[in-house]
Amino acid sequence: MRFRDRVVIVTGAGSGIGESTAICFGEEGARVVCMDVKAAEDTAETITKGGGQAVGHTADVSRWTDWEKVVGDAIKRWGQINVLVAVAGVVSRTLDTVVDQSEKEWDRVIDINLKGTWLGMKAVLPHMIKNGGGKIVNVSSLAAIVGLGSLASYTASKGGVSALTRQAAMEYAKDNVQINAIEPGIIDTPIQKGITPEMRKGHVEATPVGRLGDPVEIAHMALFLSSSEANFITGQMHVVDGGWSAH
Repeated sequence: MRFRDRVVIVTGAGSGIGESTAICFGEEGARVVCMDVKAAEDTAETITKGGGQAVGHTADVSRWTDWEKVVGDAIKRWGQINVLVAVAGVVSRTLDTVVDQSEKEWDRVIDINLKGTWLGMKAVLPHMIKNGGGKIVNVSSLAAIVGLGSLASYTASKGGVSALTRQAAMEYAKDNVQINAIEPGIIDTPIQKGITPEMRKGHVEATPVGRLGDPVEIAHMALFLSSSEANFITGQMHVVDGGWSAH
């Protein structure tokens, strides 16, 4: 119960890595604020049925007004925010190369993945600083450090998340806020349902451990980085990719 009575916001909590992360925090005693454009309430219900404390918000991380509402409710309900785990992210719905990508779809990916991460930190940091400290974990991607085909806007957004994490970590270290990022490899999330069997086979073959990652394996890293066990860790990119980037 490392997070008993700690208030934790998890974005992208409706499915995949975000859902697993929110549930794991709930199991360890946290008061979990679940954010997503859909199914956030379902995840919150799963946590409360398991004996935890949670609330769900249907919210768009790329909209400042949504952040104001969610953070304001958390402060009113529980009086503080101790942890933010920014998981929410999307891949392009169209061919994602520098030449083929549309401006509209580029903007959508950047707005959710990068702007959404910035807005989340902007929303919670004043409360963390006032409260004497906190933890922020941003979920970036293997794509931030390795060139992957047909992921131009996604790669740009995740590279930005990693860079912003480093900058913010240095900016707010004096305020006792530790800010880190996780760079997952290929994780078996709903995003993978849209790929062909051949692509999935290629992902597995490119991962030295011989399988895709489980969302809970990313959640476990997020919990560690959000705990007091990680008080001397900040501004770091933690790669959890089954060995892919060690090639």
